[in-house]
Amino acid sequence: MRVIAGSARRLQLKTPNGLNTRPTSDKIKETLFNMIQGNVPGAYFLDLYSGSGQIGIEALSRGANYCVFVENNRQAEACITENIAFTKFDKQATLIKSDVMSALRTLEGKYKFDVIFMDPPYNHEYEKEVLEYLVNSSLLKEDTVIIVEASLDTEFDYLEELGYHLIKYKQYKTNAHIFVRKTNDSMD
Repeated sequence: MRVIAGSARRLQLKTPNGLNTRPTSDKIKETLFNMIQGNVPGAYFLDLYSGSGQIGIEALSRGANYCVFVENNRQAEACITENIAFTKFDKQATLIKSDVMSALRTLEGKYKFDVIFMDPPYNHEYEKEVLEYLVNSSLLKEDTVIIVEASLDTEFDYLEELGYHLIKYKQYKTNAHIFVRKTNDSMD
């Protein structure tokens, strides 16, 4: 697994051992960043369920201003710390070693994110819980893009009811990226 583009291009990243994380393949990562390339330069990026930290590090490499990583698996936390140091993004990154919901509450009032990426464990509806929280959160800007990496059988039929609209759905062989934004008429 490597950084694909930008200032840390070609640097190899470490991944946690075991089956607790599913690193996004380089091909899918490249497709993802091609779709959001206009949102990344200068962005405040939030990487939830970070795993190795590769998505947030890719964002930093491509010009994101700052990235907050959230992970509560000890092996993954150590991996993220090493990858941030190795890519020399120490001053542009924060790792919160916590469960996602506690981290979101901790971040309130400190940041407003341009892009929020989450790759939660599949088929547990963690993404729904996060989206329910974020809809009334100060962490969102008016045009924040939220991207969920999910299994192909994950349902998102609740988006409109929660106050989001689907921007884009990109399906791969084994998973998908769902791009959503808060619906403007539900803005404060």
